[in-house]
Amino acid sequence: MPVRALKTSVYRWHGTDRHGTRLSGETIAGNMAMIRVQLRRQGITVSKIRRHSDRAPCTGAAIKALQITLFTRQLATLTRAGIPLLQALEVIANGFEHLAMRKLVRALQQDINAGISLASALRKNPAHFDALFCNLIEAGEQAGALEVLLDRVATYKEKTETLKKKIKKAMTYPITVLVVALAVCGILLIEVVPQFQNVFDSFDAQLPVFTLWVIAVSQAVQQFGLWLLAGGCLGVAGLRYRYKHSPALRQRLDRWLLKLPVLGHLLHFSATARFARTLSTTVAAGVPLLEALNAVAGATGNYLFEQAVLQLQQQVATGSQIHVAMGAVGVFPGMAIQMTAIGEESGTLDEMLNHVANYYENEVDTLVDNLTALMEPAIMVVLGVMVGGLVIAMYLPIFKLGQVI
Repeated sequence: MPVRALKTSVYRWHGTDRHGTRLSGETIAGNMAMIRVQLRRQGITVSKIRRHSDRAPCTGAAIKALQITLFTRQLATLTRAGIPLLQALEVIANGFEHLAMRKLVRALQQDINAGISLASALRKNPAHFDALFCNLIEAGEQAGALEVLLDRVATYKEKTETLKKKIKKAMTYPITVLVVALAVCGILLIEVVPQFQNVFDSFDAQLPVFTLWVIAVSQAVQQFGLWLLAGGCLGVAGLRYRYKHSPALRQRLDRWLLKLPVLGHLLHFSATARFARTLSTTVAAGVPLLEALNAVAGATGNYLFEQAVLQLQQQVATGSQIHVAMGAVGVFPGMAIQMTAIGEESGTLDEMLNHVANYYENEVDTLVDNLTALMEPAIMVVLGVMVGGLVIAMYLPIFKLGQVI
């Protein structure tokens, strides 16, 4: 569009409204004249205006999902309060200290001011607003209930982010402790063990096999440590790349993870909660079931569940009830299937799915606490074996020094 083709900048302005109240803010436009016209339409008389900075592109790396969730909740609150969309975006933009997020909101404001819908403006930023988000907003605009859909989308985003935090909490703690343990062992092998080795060499004594093995490991780490570190980083990066681009690897890895004790239940319940939460939100928004299932597939966070939802969609398209299809694909828990059946029979599918999501989110919370409690003693044992083993290996020869001397 012509407005998008213009070179735009961020302008800071000061002025007064019809009641003489002093106002200030920032607006994106091609020049100062456009700013004055836009503000005049809003009943604001500009007294001072200056260019703040050139408009920079909004990169996906600078904006986190939590900020998009906050933006959605703020927009839902303001529109429900009866504030016009453009004014609500202005308020939100002024409230964000994050520069990239502020520029994103300004870009949405400019697009809407140019005459396009909110859903179309959101679709111009696919790095921040996925197809499901945009489709729900479009459904709200078409139904004339944008504030209601914004509230549902905000709730959905908040629940999804909370669930992600629980999963990250379960994963981050043991990984962090393991990395710290490896770092400590690396320091001991590189800095401490060689000092002991010099002392042992001065006595010219026969060392225990365990000590000789630790010294050999220390020498290998000193000689090839950087190569091992680089190889490990490349291996992790390669595995992540293959996971994203190889469906066969994703399928094998996700199936293996689901079979793990405790952690497998955690991932299983998490995927079920995401499925139920997303489907509940889309069905409540009036999105057709087949279209909703297509959007739900990518939101489960697990390849096996994604494929199961696509199979579910095919069976529903042939006339099967959704709870029957859920039982046929073989990945959904029995309670979720039964609650879905009740929802279909009573005509309250969205409410029942919402109850399913709440139940399994609570189960995830409980499992995270249990997993953390189970891992603490296991991690202490691992730390004791790794660090304590190195210390014992170094002090074993000292116990025999009396015989040498």
